[in-house]
Amino acid sequence: MKDFIDISDFNNNIIADLVMSAHSMKQTAYRGTELAGKTVGLIFEKPSLRTRVSFEMAIHHLGGHAITLRQDEIQLGQRESIEDVANVLSGYIDMVMIRTFSHDQLKQFAQRASIPIINGLTDFSHPCQALADALTLYEHFGRFEGLKITYLGDDNNVSRSLAEICVALSMQFTISSPQQSGSPIEGVIYEPNPKKALIHADAIYTDTWVSMGATVDSAFLDQLKPYQLNEALLSSAPSTAIVMHCLPAHRGEEITDAVLSGSQSKVFDQAENRYHAQKALLAYLSQIQ
Repeated sequence: MKDFIDISDFNNNIIADLVMSAHSMKQTAYRGTELAGKTVGLIFEKPSLRTRVSFEMAIHHLGGHAITLRQDEIQLGQRESIEDVANVLSGYIDMVMIRTFSHDQLKQFAQRASIPIINGLTDFSHPCQALADALTLYEHFGRFEGLKITYLGDDNNVSRSLAEICVALSMQFTISSPQQSGSPIEGVIYEPNPKKALIHADAIYTDTWVSMGATVDSAFLDQLKPYQLNEALLSSAPSTAIVMHCLPAHRGEEITDAVLSGSQSKVFDQAENRYHAQKALLAYLSQIQ
């Protein structure tokens, strides 16, 4: 498979190998030549900090060159059709990462392109973040099997990819949310009571309640308030549990300052691990191109 669109597209062994490769690269401060003489296009329909910088640095440290393209420059599907852009870029560059709103448009782009396409984030999933999350869990616990991960708040694109990677790596995944988004994922536990969901958690994960560019009514935000990751709720979990957040965080909304900056937080390890996970992914895709 030439593209990296969703975690569930790959068999469990490949996902595990990607995470372990990222771990090895981080341990050795790896610099390689897998992308020597190659160019990777980075398309952004949404603003970005971690995705842009981590991809650009990963490409640079594998010997490649990055070209960053914004939505106002390409106007994907507006100024030109998705098919035409995919065909044109396939003739110029070696790989494309797209951070966009529509998952369907990303898949349409990948179907027409002859080069590898990476999902940098869509409204449906965020697989690159999930790779970094798995790396963070492994380097803290030294294993995957049997770990209990609880996700609090809005069941969204981040929770979907996290659920998929937990299932792939034999971790137990629980979503605690006032409402379930989409079809249930096999092997995932849905527990609406946040305190019950945290009782045996090894890691507690939350994300912003309002995704970038989305609109949410105030009634739904009120439903989410009991899921705020604060000190009182954190006390329901084992003292050894770690706290995770994919960032950007809305401090005082889905998570408090005290928890985000507390001793149990691994949030900034996650942010750094985006770079290592994407370096491993780029090296892998360069070999199967």
